Amino acid sequence: MGLDCGERVRNARKRSGLTQSELAERCPDVSLSQLRAIERGEYNPRQYALRQMAVALRVRTSTLADGGDAEYADVETEAAWTSVRRALIGQFPEADSPASVIGVRTDLESLRGMLGTHRYGEVAARLPGLLRDTDDIDGQGRTIRSRVLNLTGWMLTQCRQFDLAEATLDRAIDASEDRMDAGAAANTLVWVLLRQGKIAQARDTAIRWADEIEPRFSRATTAELSVWGRMWLYVANCSLRDNATGDAEDAMNLARAASARIGQEVYTDASTVRTFGPITVAHIAAEGYALEGRAALALSIAEQTPVATLQPVAASRLRHRLDVASAHSQLGQYGEAMAVLQRTWSDAPEWLVQQRYARDVMSSIITKRRTLTPEMRDLADKIRLEY
Repeated sequence: MGLDCGERVRNARKRSGLTQSELAERCPDVSLSQLRAIERGEYNPRQYALRQMAVALRVRTSTLADGGDAEYADVETEAAWTSVRRALIGQFPEADSPASVIGVRTDLESLRGMLGTHRYGEVAARLPGLLRDTDDIDGQGRTIRSRVLNLTGWMLTQCRQFDLAEATLDRAIDASEDRMDAGAAANTLVWVLLRQGKIAQARDTAIRWADEIEPRFSRATTAELSVWGRMWLYVANCSLRDNATGDAEDAMNLARAASARIGQEVYTDASTVRTFGPITVAHIAAEGYALEGRAALALSIAEQTPVATLQPVAASRLRHRLDVASAHSQLGQYGEAMAVLQRTWSDAPEWLVQQRYARDVMSSIITKRRTLTPEMRDLADKIRLEY
């Protein structure tokens, strides 16, 4: 049986020659009492806290723990997706009319539009019928099946149903007829691993798929470059979270090269609303600085990056807003952080309520403020922040 997180932290601390007090002093978001609870196995630290300890101890974050950081769907969210889970095992609703390839493609495009505006309740209501129709036309085109399954896996990941998302994305990869559709599903698979805190597994998967789909730059299509470049962004993100800054910079350079070759923001696939291009690369760079606690640099990039016109309120764009809110909070600019969070709630409440990152930022504001404004209390309730 492997060591648990607390035992790994304790062993790494002892080997570094640090006392508990010395390690806690080097970690801005880890108190001495929390560190003691972690080492006793009574408290499971978040990834940002693990990374701070890894930096202080000069080890990889995954050396301390890889996984176990997931926040799974709450009861309300799970209930909304019951029919989708049933459809994925063949328990379909009755059809009103025969399925057709054209009809499935039309419905897929309609649902993609809903992803971009975060109408998750509508997606959950319509997906069982689309999965049924996709099953009915099986054999008439595996490409559409792979794309429907990728969209489903993307939505399950967004709504924190990670185990089922992984299984669904494995099916999407298996159903794909070409490497671009396979790479699109693999991109989503890396994301679901990353959302669970499985950093090393996510990075290894991203590198393997980046190697698998690597294009020839002189002849590469936009589709090839965008899927490949997106994969290297995941490698960079995973490496930075794992306290491997050199690997992160190498991966970012590859992503920048692909972005420069394309020259603009584009969709990476026909399954989701995932994008890639200069703005997406800048957003990931800002995320890295926010993760490292270099808040001023994160905000500087955000201020210099043009506003995205392609899917301006898609998930990756909103994730960037949370990085901006986190940076403001790190600098004690709580009013600015709250303004970003409130605007995001106004634009995409169904998205924000699924984001643990939003709860982390809100928690940091509450912890550091002596008193809360009515707006702070209201937003904390809306995003279901626990006491």
